Amino acid sequence: MLLSTEDRLSRARAVLERRGMAAADLLPAPIAESWTRCLAAGLDPRKPPPRVVVDETTLREARQRRDLLRRLALCEMDNLYHQIAGSNFMVAFAGADGILLDAVTDQSFSETAGASSIRPGTVWTETSCGTNALGTVVQTGKPIMVHGAEHFFAQFGTLTCTAAPVFDAEGALAGVLDASSDCRSRQQHTGALVSMAATQIENGLFRECHRTDVLIALHSRAEYLHTLSAGLLAVDPGGMLLGVNMQARFLLQGLPVARGRRLEELFRTRFEDLLHASRNNETTWLEDRVGSVFAARLENVRVVRPVPVTTVTASPSAPRPGFVAEDPAVAASLHQLESAARRKLPILLQGETGTGKEQFARHAHAASGRTGAFIPVNCAALPESLAEAELFGHAEGAFTGARRGGAPGLVLEADGGTLFLDEIGEMRPPLQTVLLRLLDDWAVRPVGGGRPRQADVLLVTATNVELGQAMAAGRFRADLFYRLNTVEIVLPPLRARADFALIVRHVLHSVAPNWRIDDTAIVGLRRLPWFGNIRELRAMLTRLTLLATAGVINAETIIGLGARTTDVPPERPLREMQHERIRAVYHETAGNISETARRLHVSRNTVYRALPNPSRGVGKFGVRL
Repeated sequence: MLLSTEDRLSRARAVLERRGMAAADLLPAPIAESWTRCLAAGLDPRKPPPRVVVDETTLREARQRRDLLRRLALCEMDNLYHQIAGSNFMVAFAGADGILLDAVTDQSFSETAGASSIRPGTVWTETSCGTNALGTVVQTGKPIMVHGAEHFFAQFGTLTCTAAPVFDAEGALAGVLDASSDCRSRQQHTGALVSMAATQIENGLFRECHRTDVLIALHSRAEYLHTLSAGLLAVDPGGMLLGVNMQARFLLQGLPVARGRRLEELFRTRFEDLLHASRNNETTWLEDRVGSVFAARLENVRVVRPVPVTTVTASPSAPRPGFVAEDPAVAASLHQLESAARRKLPILLQGETGTGKEQFARHAHAASGRTGAFIPVNCAALPESLAEAELFGHAEGAFTGARRGGAPGLVLEADGGTLFLDEIGEMRPPLQTVLLRLLDDWAVRPVGGGRPRQADVLLVTATNVELGQAMAAGRFRADLFYRLNTVEIVLPPLRARADFALIVRHVLHSVAPNWRIDDTAIVGLRRLPWFGNIRELRAMLTRLTLLATAGVINAETIIGLGARTTDVPPERPLREMQHERIRAVYHETAGNISETARRLHVSRNTVYRALPNPSRGVGKFGVRL
């Protein structure tokens, strides 16, 4: 007689607790291997050890060491939390040592018994907590879902936990992203969403690590070059490999992708030919040394093609922006931006995270007619001890680790072009003083000595911080603020844009050129709060293309993703559309709750909530639940 999954697990637990053995023939291989490791470590499934919790100082230091990683993770955690269907969910992030750094929890989950000990500062290694998704990923570096009684200790048996590893730019484990829920709220697509969010964090780390290097995006299909499934390579100006992200390692498996190898050792195309294709921002095709063919695009080509400084020539007509600007307020701001850029006036862009501040900055550079490079700088990521040297350059031997021959610095790299200081509100006070001195005469003085050099730069700054409050709190210099905001442009949040539908279709085309979205889906998306704005929209549309079929995103696709809405009563709110579709499928399945949830890829709780006044144990159509 064939045993059900539940029966197999029940028998495996009996063997574990009575005989202290992991029954490999009854369990999924990753769970059996984890139970075996736990037993080898001396853990008793009937006697959980005391919880390990680090003190506040250790937790604070652990967070500080991973500052950039945490900021990227927190953004994805928020996005992920709002995409997971139903309730009773928690999204958490831990370091590679298993220390839980951050968690986003809804109230219903935090009240469950299994969740009471899941909080920042707790240690979730297998040796501390037995088989659990976070700890098992720390141990193996592979994604996993641990459901109910698959946990080594019964105290976590009411939970389903799905976790995925996050690797740094060198391929080492940097952290673990986890989504946990009550077993009854388990969603089949949660694993895919968690893995996608983890990849988003990895790509953010990779791009930041190689922000001054040439990046090559590649994929077997050109339309996926701007998606999470694209591989990323970082190379130096001579075409030598500096870094490879995890997806590129997968695409190029069997090839010598180690740091220091030349690009020609991987592909049959010369690096110079790639650079030539990049001049027109073209997609080109690469054949690797084993015969596979990939579409490829280059980024940061300014690093290898420096343009000599020339006289600025203002263009009478601004270039067409690469983004939607049909909203009247945005169109007016765009005109103001173009005029300020042609006159080389300092521009301050303000707006929430993800509203498109960098796109506006790049358009200012294009509209200015300047022929130098566009140099973006993340002020929040500048290391405090080296920030001045990064910006203004340094002489040889100026400090330990200084580059041989010195370095010109980012300001001089922008000479003749545009310097974009992003997250200026996060710039530390000492560096604010140095920047203010630079703005007086634009004379760049390298760290460690050397003659000052004049820089001809269009300065664009951006922040999502309210600088008025920062000045009142003493975190931002008032004299610097008044130097930066000669032209101040405030970008509206996505939820306030009159051209929302155009933005959705524009972003979808950049994510998946052959896909389309119907009007009912756009109406539904319009009702979401969009705290992450256009960046969140891009992530949402990418996820939707994985759930939809036939190249079309419709309202049913959004139901499948479990998107949440606000309680604002629109003409036909998304919640109403969801409930109508759920009730229709519920009727088609003769009142079968489980089958309805399976067809729509939502939780049983979501189905229950869509039914009008269900009586105790009986559905709308008289079918017992």
